[in-house]
Amino acid sequence: MRRQNPHLPKPKIGTFIDPLTDFGFKFLFGSEPSKELLIDFLNELFKGKKVITDLTYNKNEHSGPIAESRKMIFDLTCTAQDGEQFIIEMQRIRQQHFKDRSVYCCSRLIHDQAPKGKDWDYSLKEVYFIGIMDFVLEDSDPAECLHYVHLSYEKTGKEFYKKLGLIFIEIPKFTKTEKELKTGVDKWLFVLKNMSRLKKIPVILNTKIFLKLFNIAAVSNLTKEDYMKYEKDLMASWDEYAIKKTIEHDHRMAIEKGREEGREEGKAEGREEGKAEVVRNLITKLGLTDKQASDVAEVTVAFVKKVRASLKKK
Repeated sequence: MRRQNPHLPKPKIGTFIDPLTDFGFKFLFGSEPSKELLIDFLNELFKGKKVITDLTYNKNEHSGPIAESRKMIFDLTCTAQDGEQFIIEMQRIRQQHFKDRSVYCCSRLIHDQAPKGKDWDYSLKEVYFIGIMDFVLEDSDPAECLHYVHLSYEKTGKEFYKKLGLIFIEIPKFTKTEKELKTGVDKWLFVLKNMSRLKKIPVILNTKIFLKLFNIAAVSNLTKEDYMKYEKDLMASWDEYAIKKTIEHDHRMAIEKGREEGREEGKAEGREEGKAEVVRNLITKLGLTDKQASDVAEVTVAFVKKVRASLKKK
């Protein structure tokens, strides 16, 4: 289990819940009373290409085809009125293989559509993955924060298969102010990024759907139990922020060290030492496991074990 970082101050609780925290996202979008909010959000994302009138929340845990298969736990899964399935994932800290995870998640829902012990013509229902990310994809268009991905023919770009789609939302790239909000998508992305910092509801968001959202999100309306859960989750998000800043700092130091030495081997050593320093911080300050540290620092588990062994020697 990850420990709270004792060096971080107690998080400041704002007027409204932060929807980018695990608690906040599921509290605002993951229950029957707030289903209207998720429906509106999805309809705005699909821009009329798909109109959702109702949703059914599904189980979040999915097992593989055999007992030994690894279980997948999604943030939210739901099914629309025509059988379309949606996976909605919130990811705050950068994950090296997030694209792979996205495709793997879709594959689980596709596999689950196969009927047990019956003849089947392979007809599938639509499956969509929506990834809300508090980081930026390494190869995405720097001018765009919203990306629609589908299977297409390489030469013509014509869509090959319409029943599988992925939507990636890069929250850090969204920079519009209240005055610049034009579309429903603009308003939703503004809310996701800025709600926790707002003191009151912006005039442009004074509509039925957003009034309901802000009413649910008001910290003053939380029960004591939910408030404690949110506070704990907020502290965890601060840990994640500290991890991101540590990685950014150590990467800069590693690159600078390599440049100063002026040799290729020096650069390689500098980068490796920078990675090692990141891993040391993840182990000693945040108490991450080998697997958690390897995912965050983007190194192998063997590398983490080597660093951990060197710490024990000291």
